[in-house]
Amino acid sequence: MTIGVFVGSLLGAMALGMPIAFALLVSSVVLMYVLGIFDSQIIAQNLISGADSFPLLAIPFFMLAGELMNQGGLSRRIVEMAMTMVGHIRGGLGYVAIIAALLFASISGSAVADTAALGAVLIPMMAKAGYDVNRASGLIATGGIIAPVLPPSIGFIIFGVASGVSITKLFMAGIVPGILMAVGLAITWAVVARKDNVAVQPRASVKEMLVSLRQGIWALFLPIIIVVGLKFGIFTPTEAAVVAAVYALFVGVVVYRELKIKDLYHVFVQSAKMTSVVMFLVAAALVSSWLITVANLPAMVIDMLGPFLDKPLLLLIMINLLVIVVGTAMDMTPTILILTPVLMPLVEAAGIDPVYFGVLFILNNAIGLLTPPVGTVLNVMCGVSKISMEDLMKGIWPFLLVEVIILILLILFPSLVLVPLEWFSQ
Repeated sequence: MTIGVFVGSLLGAMALGMPIAFALLVSSVVLMYVLGIFDSQIIAQNLISGADSFPLLAIPFFMLAGELMNQGGLSRRIVEMAMTMVGHIRGGLGYVAIIAALLFASISGSAVADTAALGAVLIPMMAKAGYDVNRASGLIATGGIIAPVLPPSIGFIIFGVASGVSITKLFMAGIVPGILMAVGLAITWAVVARKDNVAVQPRASVKEMLVSLRQGIWALFLPIIIVVGLKFGIFTPTEAAVVAAVYALFVGVVVYRELKIKDLYHVFVQSAKMTSVVMFLVAAALVSSWLITVANLPAMVIDMLGPFLDKPLLLLIMINLLVIVVGTAMDMTPTILILTPVLMPLVEAAGIDPVYFGVLFILNNAIGLLTPPVGTVLNVMCGVSKISMEDLMKGIWPFLLVEVIILILLILFPSLVLVPLEWFSQ
């Protein structure tokens, strides 16, 4: 009854076209009425306390780092560096997109930002070179969702805050799955790109490679600084976000000198706008999370899925199927914040490693960014490449399929996450 009221009111508000953050608040009010505890002060207090979290400070700073990276020339130099290394190979621009997506992901942590930045640069180049635009757009969109899996993932930050799981361990556990995604996309691209009759880029000389590497080395240092700093406990994930923002600011202003002091106001405003959308969504979802706990919905879910508690593999399959279905209708952030308090007691009761579950959960949510009709990355890619959703889905399916296969492999072989986690945690 309680679960039906919450889900029904949430879906009903969304069906009316209400923004997800407000739909979450409406469903919270309905649930409070059903529980007989309605009080407007509870909503206000939980909205404020939901956003009042030190780990969540990492979100605005990583978003600022990404914006500084784009405006300061780091993004362009990453693409240029990848171009000189692999641009001459048949289908080379696709490999450039994958390498750049991997590097972008290790700096910004935002799938939407990475997809928009990469698409704006590479889609015109790939179209001019004769690549199928639908397929190229599909590759860049699926490359964009590496960002929520590879550190510094904003999805891991939100999940860590909602679940109490170590964000640092989540970051470390996401490294190998993120690399696997890039490798899977490269193999898939090698197969499907043979259909395109494309112009091959001229091979760069050794001198050109060295020049591009020298110019791009500053961008490569940032993910190294973040990973090494987290591994050796030099700073927390929140402090790592500040380091990333200051580093990107220094490189853009002092080293590359493409970011002018007069441009900083625009950069800060853009970052603040993106942050405000995410943080309001987080605050609204945490109101719902609090009420989910008060209504004892996790216990109800445990009772429903009780027969699977002694079968962790089947339980993980059931949970991931649930997340895939939810991901078609809801964005990543509210899905994480609504389902985490419901699923974590179930995961703990089944004896599943919470960090391992966090990686599967975030990867599944990242795939949800590519599933219509709500998929945020899909909509961004359609806007950037100026193609319809239908055309994009025609080009995206082989790459989306391989990422689903990677998710299945991680479910079947937990050691792909747990063994590297042990090594990075030493």
